[in-house]
Amino acid sequence: MKQVLVCWRDRKGQGTRAQAMWGSWGLRAVRARGWGPAGVRSAHRGTEPRRATAPEGKQSNRILLMTPWLFSDKGIIYFKYNNITFAYSDKMKNYRYAGMRLYSSSATVDPKEMKTFKALAYKWWDEQGAYAPLHSMNDLRVPFIRDNLLKMVTNHQLGSPLSGMKILDVGCGGGLLCEPLGRLGALVTGIDPLNENIKTAQQHKSFDPVLDKRIQYKACSLEDIVEETAETFDAVVASEVVEHVNDLETFIQCCCQVLKPGGSLFITTINKTQLSYALGIIFAEQIAGIVPKGTHTWEKFVSPEELESFLESNGLLVQTITGMLYNPFSGYWRWTENTSLNYAAHAIKSSAQVETEEHHTKVPGIDGQEASQK
Repeated sequence: MKQVLVCWRDRKGQGTRAQAMWGSWGLRAVRARGWGPAGVRSAHRGTEPRRATAPEGKQSNRILLMTPWLFSDKGIIYFKYNNITFAYSDKMKNYRYAGMRLYSSSATVDPKEMKTFKALAYKWWDEQGAYAPLHSMNDLRVPFIRDNLLKMVTNHQLGSPLSGMKILDVGCGGGLLCEPLGRLGALVTGIDPLNENIKTAQQHKSFDPVLDKRIQYKACSLEDIVEETAETFDAVVASEVVEHVNDLETFIQCCCQVLKPGGSLFITTINKTQLSYALGIIFAEQIAGIVPKGTHTWEKFVSPEELESFLESNGLLVQTITGMLYNPFSGYWRWTENTSLNYAAHAIKSSAQVETEEHHTKVPGIDGQEASQK
């Protein structure tokens, strides 16, 4: 286990502080007259710790001054910084499990977002409820994924055009996109950091024996499975997900790592514009109630240009970026050349064996036709 002692000085010059970090868990050290984190009285309790000197109002340089580790016969580890003695006991390991986070410690997963979605975890399959726009979005995103994947193969089975293809649905929620992809013959893995979402998805797919064999779900973050699934999937889908992640660059890197060379990444998300703030948050959340309040954070929205930059810097060649428009009155989506609100992107992981098509086609591959507005 890695041990790091970090020492610094108060901005107001009120003495030094120290914090010992054991892995991802901090054990706060106290002054000489206090108790150590393991309940061991400081060996120098009558001595005031030496104060670092620095000009008033300025922060002194951070330094590491410590003695080698000392092990007692009771399993207690001691070390000393200046006049302060620190102690760590094996008993502290027990607190690790009591204080574990409720959600994944992933760099991309935001615990605040998870709290919002947890309250809606059992409403995924209510086609008239909070997720009604996502149910309707399947009319666009399923053919978008299907037709672009079929461009990469020469033969496919009628009725099961995606047969044999392995698809990863990141942030799958209740499985709204996994199930139609499974019906097209794909072997789908759906992951979501919220266990309640996975329970809902598992329960719903169990009603269909065919889907039960083609779809598997796992409660985890994308980073959790990168190593075990490196270059495993023919396609990765992140639909209405990237606007909720904390670290988009890391997220895109992970997507690239689990893709096979020549594999496809599909993203649908919201552009970061004044219009998306006015309609996507003010109108959709606060006025019309199309989606629950607090579902989106405008600062996390990403423009097509920024997304394209992340994709290409990770070896993904952008094929398509096209706009999507939702009609709240009819409840249906349609394709549009305007990307100022929602948009879809398709990129391919570069490979010497794969010759990509012309970049930035404006119309998605839905049998060469724009989806009709219902």
